[in-house]
Amino acid sequence: MHRRRFLAASAAATAGLGLLISSSTALAAENGVSDGEIVLGHTGILSGPLGAPIQVVMAGAGLAFDAVNAQGGLAGRKIKLVSLDDELKPEKAVANYEKLLAEHRAFAFFGCVGSGTTAAAAKVLGRSGAPMVGGYAVSDSAREKVAGAGYFVRATFAREAQALVQHLTTIGVSRIAVAYLDNPGGAEVARLVEAALGALQLKPVAAVPVKGDGTANEASGKALADSQAQAVIMYLGGGIGGEVMKSAWSAGGRQMFYGMSIVPGDITARLVGDKTSGLAISQIVPYPWSEVDATAREYRQLAERAKVDIGYLSYEGYVNALVMIEALRRTGRDLTRARLHATLKAMKLRIGNMEVDFTGASNTGSRFIEMVRVTKEGRFLR
Repeated sequence: MHRRRFLAASAAATAGLGLLISSSTALAAENGVSDGEIVLGHTGILSGPLGAPIQVVMAGAGLAFDAVNAQGGLAGRKIKLVSLDDELKPEKAVANYEKLLAEHRAFAFFGCVGSGTTAAAAKVLGRSGAPMVGGYAVSDSAREKVAGAGYFVRATFAREAQALVQHLTTIGVSRIAVAYLDNPGGAEVARLVEAALGALQLKPVAAVPVKGDGTANEASGKALADSQAQAVIMYLGGGIGGEVMKSAWSAGGRQMFYGMSIVPGDITARLVGDKTSGLAISQIVPYPWSEVDATAREYRQLAERAKVDIGYLSYEGYVNALVMIEALRRTGRDLTRARLHATLKAMKLRIGNMEVDFTGASNTGSRFIEMVRVTKEGRFLR
C-alpha cells in the first residue's frame, strides 16, 4: 500500500505530496511493517535454569515462522522475530518492551514470558496498541491485567489446577501438597491449587515455595517429605522440579509427583532416572507424536530437519506461532495493529484436536488439557 502511494507521489512530482508520503512510510516502519517484513518482539528469560526451556519453546516457534518465510512470507512479507533476555525481572522486561518498540520497531509481540514481567508491561502494551500473542507461563491475574492487549493460547492455570486435583481425587488421593516457584506467578498458582482443593472440602497439606535459582532445592524437598503428602503438584520450570523430587526422596519422602505444563518431562527424566515413571504432567497442547494429526506430523518433519528437540515445549511454541501466523494472514495486506486486534477478537480455529477461540469474554483461547505419563527415558505416554 505504501509503495503504491510512493509511486503516485512520484508521478505527481510535487514536493508537498512527497513529504506526506515520506512521513507515512516512516510511520509504517516504526510500526514494524514494511513492504517486505513484519517485525515481532519477544522478551523472556533466556538464561539460567529457567531459560533453557524457553529457548526450546522459541525454537519450536521458529519452525513455523521459518516455514512460512520459506514460502515467501505473508502477502510478500517475511516474519522477523527479535528476542531479548529479561532474566524474569519486571523492570528489565519493561525496558525490553520499550526497546523492542522504539529501536526494533516491533509491530506486535509474541511468546513473551512470565507473570510479574507481563503485568509490569501492561501500561506499555496499552499505550503502544501492539497486540501480544501466545505468552508463556503467564498467570491468570496477569492475563487479566493485559486484557485488550494480550491473547493467550494455552489454557489457564486455574483449569490446570482443577484438572490435576480432579484426577488425583478420582484415584483416591486426598493428601496433596504443592511446590511452586517463589515468585508472584508461582504464589498465584499455589492459591489456585488451594481453591481447587477447597471446592472438594480439602486443603493442601503443604505449600512449599522454591527459589528459581535452585538454591533452596534441598530444603524444599525436605519440607515436602516431612508433609507426608501422597502426591505433590509442581509448578517448577527447568531442572528445578527434578532436583526437588530427588531431594524429597533423599529426605525419606514417598510422594507421587504431578507437574503442571511448565514442568519439562524430558529434563526431569534425565535428572531423576528410573523413578521418573511415577511422574505425570498436565499438557496444554495435543500429543506431538501423533501419527494421525497432520499438524503434529508436519511439526516433527520440520523439527527433525532443523534439529530442534521434539516435545511438548517446542510444540507449544510451534502451535502458538501457527496462531500468530493465521491472525496475520487473516488480517491481510493492509496490516495495522487495530486491524490485527479486530482479527484476533473474531478468531476461531482448530489446530489438531485443539480448539482456539478468542470470541468470548476471556483473552485465553484454549481449554485443552491432557494428562500424560513420563517414562524414565523421557518419553511421554498418553
